[in-house]
Amino acid sequence: MRYIEPHAHMVSRTTDDYQSIAQAGCEALCEPAFWAGYDRGSVEGFKDYFRQLTQYEPARAAKFGIPHFTWLCINPKESDDVVFGREVLSIIPEFLDQPTVLGIGEIGLNKNTKNEHTILEEHIALAKERDLPILVHTPHLEDKLKGTRLIVDALKNAQVNPDRVVIDHVEEHTAAIALDAGFWAGMTLYPESKCTPGRAIDILETFGMERIWMNSACDWGISDPLAVIKCALEMKKRQHSGELVEKVIYENPRSFLRQSPNFTL
Repeated sequence: MRYIEPHAHMVSRTTDDYQSIAQAGCEALCEPAFWAGYDRGSVEGFKDYFRQLTQYEPARAAKFGIPHFTWLCINPKESDDVVFGREVLSIIPEFLDQPTVLGIGEIGLNKNTKNEHTILEEHIALAKERDLPILVHTPHLEDKLKGTRLIVDALKNAQVNPDRVVIDHVEEHTAAIALDAGFWAGMTLYPESKCTPGRAIDILETFGMERIWMNSACDWGISDPLAVIKCALEMKKRQHSGELVEKVIYENPRSFLRQSPNFTL
């Protein structure tokens, strides 16, 4: 079945993973800027990373017929140093006119610090200035509820159009915060944290199928680049129709992503 992978960190994956998702029916893949598995020590390191996301990774994906798109930012795990965060922010506009860039992301919070919040607000300001969609990372585990509320407040204070924001990594206790405020919500399917397929389907059945998508967010940790298609199969086992499954794994992400003129299939 066809699907869109709206959040995957393919710089951390082998070429075999591209082959696997292509064979599974992936018609487009989006890669937000994130942590490199270590804290980068220079702006030049980020410049190289942004080149990797906008030039080299699209070429690798194209070998398997998969359009590759990206989002740019300094991620929350590396944004607690405000001076460094602003230095990285200053180079992002150099890359925003690249043809595969969708917007700003994945921005957000990691430990909910004041400095992280400052860089979050400045990312939001850049997105508003350039009229770009936003992809948001919400914190892990015990920091998630507080962080999600802080992020929603920051977006509301900036008067961002909620239709153009997806708040990712939602779980049972945060999905309503994003959806009730008019934002889109993303569910991340991880084997050991975030959402299992069963939990994700429970969330869909509780909150509905509108303005919500699923992603693998596959990266350097324990994760599965085929998680979306496996969850789709679990939806069918629960007697959800093929039309409803396609809405969640293809139509919904396409509807959001098409708000960027660079997203084409």
